[in-house]
Parts: sequence; structure tokens; C-alpha cells
Amino acid sequence: MASYMGFLEKLDKKLHEKNKITEYFEKAEQATGIRRLYLAVGLLSLWALYMVLGHGAELICNSIGFGYPAYASMIALETRNKEDDTKWLTYWVTFAAFSLLEFFSEIILDFVPFYWLVKCLFLIWCFAPISNNGSQFLYHKVIRPVFLKNRKAIDETLNKAASGVAGLVTDAAGKLAAGKSE
Repeated sequence: MASYMGFLEKLDKKLHEKNKITEYFEKAEQATGIRRLYLAVGLLSLWALYMVLGHGAELICNSIGFGYPAYASMIALETRNKEDDTKWLTYWVTFAAFSLLEFFSEIILDFVPFYWLVKCLFLIWCFAPISNNGSQFLYHKVIRPVFLKNRKAIDETLNKAASGVAGLVTDAAGKLAAGKSE
């Protein structure tokens, strides 16, 4: 209960900072007479309920997990700051790893009733503007150690695959050239 109250206090404080979103909450508060904290909690509750019961929850979840990070990545590419590029590359590596894991467990996940809500919250945690967000945490604690441990084998497999593809392309080009000369 104490952590819930702490969350509400932090949320209320954020809702009183000056930005475009809080301007809308201020106007809604003035128009309705309902505190902006209650409006925000109500909206979050409706969103969470919709993510559990509503049609299109998958689209909403994937749009949140892709849309904002893609926009922020494009902004980062337009700056000279390397740190924001690294931040978003870390997100995309984590996003890709999660997508692969999700693909192989999709049959099981279809039976999780709150899946789209949980996935959406997970993706928001991964791109949250905090220093040790989900993508930073997972990259440094899970993905990077697995990658470093298996990097040599991954490089060897990729080199074999590239050689095989190069051989197929050479063979196909040779057959195509032979077919044209006939």
C-alpha cells in the first residue's frame, strides 16, 4: 500500500509539471472539477481494462512498442550525440530478442489473459526515460553476456552461411550466363 501511495504522489507531481500533456490534464481538471490525478488514474485504468478485454489490443501494444521508439530513434539519428544512438540501439536489440522469444512461445502466450497489457507495460519499461530502464537492464544482465559467451560460434555460423550464399549466387549467375549464351 505504501508503494502504491508513493506511486500516486509521484504521478501527481508529474501531472503538475509544465508540458503539453499536463496542459490537457489542467484543462480537463478545470472543466470537470475532478483532480487531474484521478483523471489520470481513471484513464490508465480504462486503458488497462481495454488492453485486457478490448479488440485491437495487440495493435495498440505493438504500436506503443514500435511507434514512439521508432520516432525517438529517428530523432536520435539526427543529433550528433552518440549516447542517444546507443540508448535506442540497446532498445532495438532488446526488442528483437524479445520478439524472437515471443515467436517461439506464441502458442503458450495466447492463453495468458493479460498478455497484451503485460507486454505493453514491459515495452514501456524498456523505453522508459530512466537510467536503468528495461532495455538497459536486460541488455547488460542477459543479452550481452549470452552474446559474448557465444560470439565466436555466431561469427563462424554467419561466415559459413555467407560463404554458402555466395556459392549459390555464383552458381546461379553462371547458369544464368550459360542460359543466355544458348
